[in-house]
Amino acid sequence: MYRNKGSVFMVSKPLDGQAACPANGGAVGFNFDAPEQVDDWHKRGVEAGGTSVEDPPGYRELEFGKLYLAYMRDPHGNKLCGLHRPEQ
Repeated sequence: MYRNKGSVFMVSKPLDGQAACPANGGAVGFNFDAPEQVDDWHKRGVEAGGTSVEDPPGYRELEFGKLYLAYMRDPHGNKLCGLHRPEQ
């Protein structure tokens, strides 16, 4: 379980009794206050058995603004994203 600023993220067995499966075309994102926090989250996730995916952590210019992003897959294959949105 992870908590930050009133948000809660929990991983549990599926409530419907079906087999769990990784996101395909989706990701769970976590907001951070600074790029350094995103980097620390990503580093700790990889050290805990996650795999870094896509580009290395860094700024991306997207159609809706600039974001600092880091992506990884957890040991079960779920895609996770750490993000920081700087002042635009």
